[in-house]
Amino acid sequence: MKYRVLAINPGSTSTKIAVFDDTEKVFVEVLRHDAQKIAKFGGIIEQFEFRKQLVLEALQKNQIELASLNAVVGRGGLVKSVDSGTYEIDEQMLTDLKNPKLWGRIHASNLGAFIAKSIADDMQISSFIVDPVTVDEFCDFARISGVPEIERKSLFHALNIRFIAHKVAEKLDKEFADCNMVAVHLGGGVTVAAIKNGKVIDANNALLGMGPFSPQRAGALPIGDLLNLAFSGKYSQKQLEKKLAKESGFIAYLGTDDGLEIENLVKAGDEKATLIHGAMCYQIAKEIGGYATILEGKVDAIILTGGLIYDPYLLENLKRYIKFIAPIFTYPGEKEMEALTQGAVRVLKDLEKSKKYY
Repeated sequence: MKYRVLAINPGSTSTKIAVFDDTEKVFVEVLRHDAQKIAKFGGIIEQFEFRKQLVLEALQKNQIELASLNAVVGRGGLVKSVDSGTYEIDEQMLTDLKNPKLWGRIHASNLGAFIAKSIADDMQISSFIVDPVTVDEFCDFARISGVPEIERKSLFHALNIRFIAHKVAEKLDKEFADCNMVAVHLGGGVTVAAIKNGKVIDANNALLGMGPFSPQRAGALPIGDLLNLAFSGKYSQKQLEKKLAKESGFIAYLGTDDGLEIENLVKAGDEKATLIHGAMCYQIAKEIGGYATILEGKVDAIILTGGLIYDPYLLENLKRYIKFIAPIFTYPGEKEMEALTQGAVRVLKDLEKSKKYY
């Protein structure tokens, strides 16, 4: 029997939806939201009814009957730290997703669970999230920062990285639980993760954590200079957070975070673009090398995925640095919709048990 699953992946100004029959894609659509209209809502959670209605209209337009669905899956947002897997959406999860104190912010992806559960409850079917960004399988060493008041936390592109890593394990003809890998997701932020025996034992926090700078993020910074910036009087805490998470990296140096635009600048021989582009590759390669060492050099594969992998200059640069470590597998773009639907399908087919949230 084939199972039909609706996946919902909210972003800041868009909601991506997809319907799959098992692994067969029925349709995918990105619903764009006018930034000014979105801004009129009191907050992200208040956008719930607006976005849900757009999802229902898109399903109707694409002739998808709600009665044909077997489950609805939402992008896992900033829930409490959890093991990897597929989780049933419950009221405690929704309560946590509304709580900005949990992670210091509410992300648009938090809406995924609300929309998924609402549509599923209306049809009396199951609703899930899969591998949220808060998946935490860190080893004890990875949590120690050097400052007792600060613990390193697991916050990374878990959904895409784990899905692609499973695919690479199949290509290697190995059980995922027997694999050691370094996986890299290259998008607006950059995640580098060490996978040991199928678990992500360490990763940089791709938002306001460690690691390389990216098209939008600052990455790790010299502490003294960061303190000077913080106490310069130029920024409130919120303004500085925005600068480091959304207005740094490529966008600060080059005035754009558009990967294709920067690729074209490098192709044209622009000296500044070539320098900054090369510096990001250099930092990513350093991070990959560092994670290879905590796997004691026993690395089955290096995985490169995300939108920036479409850039041939970036790919060539990275490979030059890291090719000596392990075989390299490239998956340009992201497979989040497939990852969401397949997580639900595995549960529906009893290939995997769904998990209860706390």
